[in-house]
Amino acid sequence: MVSDPVADMLARLRNANLARHERVTLPSSKLKVEIARLLQEEGYVEGYEVTQDGHFENLTITLKYSESRERVISGVKRISKPGRRVYAKHDRLPKVLGGLGTAILSTPTGVITSREAAKRGIGGEVLCFVW
Repeated sequence: MVSDPVADMLARLRNANLARHERVTLPSSKLKVEIARLLQEEGYVEGYEVTQDGHFENLTITLKYSESRERVISGVKRISKPGRRVYAKHDRLPKVLGGLGTAILSTPTGVITSREAAKRGIGGEVLCFVW
């Protein structure tokens, strides 16, 4: 079985969100940190922090809830997988829930949202949808 670190991150995020945890901790990587940065910029999470634990780095994401403890993240879905990569050209970028959600892409210029990719006129691998 091929391990997919992004799918693991999204599963942990989804599970912690459903259980209404304050934060979720997972092994860190550059790609995971960039996804966490985008989630914070888009307002889905409160913040993230990379900490050193011996030889390993951990990524701690602080989840965001409304005043009445309603979830900000309704759903997360992995799109491109190791067995089936999904790419989008600059003129065919995905829209999540008609623009209410966010698609996260890995492009030659870094990890960005589909809105940012449309502004720059570039395409890339569709990592996940968040709404």
